[in-house]
Amino acid sequence: MPATLVRALGYRFKDASLLQRALTHRSHSVPHNERLEFLGDGVLNFVVAALLHARFPTMDEGDLSRLRANLVNQAALADIALSLDLSSRLRLGEGELRSGGARRPSILADALEALFGAIYLDGGFDAAFKVIEGQYEGLLARIDPRETGKDAKTRLQEMLQARHLELPAYRVLGVQGAAHEQRFEVECRVAEFDVVVTAGGHSRRAAEQAAAEQAVKALLALPQWCKGRPARIPRSRRESTTVQDKS
Repeated sequence: MPATLVRALGYRFKDASLLQRALTHRSHSVPHNERLEFLGDGVLNFVVAALLHARFPTMDEGDLSRLRANLVNQAALADIALSLDLSSRLRLGEGELRSGGARRPSILADALEALFGAIYLDGGFDAAFKVIEGQYEGLLARIDPRETGKDAKTRLQEMLQARHLELPAYRVLGVQGAAHEQRFEVECRVAEFDVVVTAGGHSRRAAEQAAAEQAVKALLALPQWCKGRPARIPRSRRESTTVQDKS
């Protein structure tokens, strides 16, 4: 088992064949990871539910369910898989390799669930709980109970829509690293408040979410945001104001 993966997971397999099966796509060979994925999905949902239940003791069932759904969806799982560099460890058939399957969110998400299932079989529930808790520690720490179930991009969009302002603009500034370990650098711009922030991530989605989180913090720190005034008038409003002035 690669030392880097051991460090990232905080777990070493006793049965290496379970790890190999977890990373084997059905396009490669049999046995593949689909049964482990089924098992891991159940373990993951239980552990995330338990972590949320303990962390937010006053939150109702509906909000807890929405939070869990956001934390275990395909995009979230694929981001975690990329952070673990599973894309370089997947065993794929030639067709999947040629078509970029190692970076496909569905394949990455399934492999991560299979990995959790393999850890459960190899080390028991406590081992699986500890690994999943470690992978979700950062995500859980960033949850704001006041914005239950909403990711950073959604929160930023709703903040601007509430004031009838233009939506944020995202732009990829660069992509670094080899194909299996790329890192995206993304800019988020909120023109009306002259807010421009950048953030990185293992996928474009992760980088955009990180940039949106920074933009939300930047807006809330602005005196003019608290007063409800943009730093400058949007173009559409400048044009309408000019027409009014001429008349």
